[in-house]
Amino acid sequence: MDIVVLDAALARLSAVLGAAAGSAGGHPAAVLPGAGAAGEGGFAALAVLGASARPGIELLLELTRFHDKLAGASLVVTGEGSLDRQTLAGKAPAGVAAAARAYGVPVVAVAGRCLLDGAELADAGIRAAYALTDLEPDPARCMADAAPLLQRLSKRIARDWLTSANSGS
Repeated sequence: MDIVVLDAALARLSAVLGAAAGSAGGHPAAVLPGAGAAGEGGFAALAVLGASARPGIELLLELTRFHDKLAGASLVVTGEGSLDRQTLAGKAPAGVAAAARAYGVPVVAVAGRCLLDGAELADAGIRAAYALTDLEPDPARCMADAAPLLQRLSKRIARDWLTSANSGS
């Protein structure tokens, strides 16, 4: 119900701003990604303040100077609650993997669950996924006991990726 009300209000705002700018069909910024009912702040910034939009992961990687930190890295660990098709559509793990791939640094992901197969992970630049549900199939217990499960996964990642990288030295 709230989305319907917000959409209607945004459509009205778009019509008013579009008319003020001489556009009969609403303001052109209303159709940009991030300007929908949940993004009324984004729409206002685009339409009124002249802001530009870009993927959030790009800004995050820039602000954290992620590319500077890749020099000399032997592994990047990224993650999110659920590795799924939305991940492939530009969420943080896919952006992190793309940035690391440019530097030849392997990426593994940690997640509550992984719904992607090996080919989908590889296409995204993620070499392996470690899911809490691999250790504990009950999602409620994964959330309740996340810390010890993450510790176990961390040891597995270190064993699988870091000890083999250091064994030749």
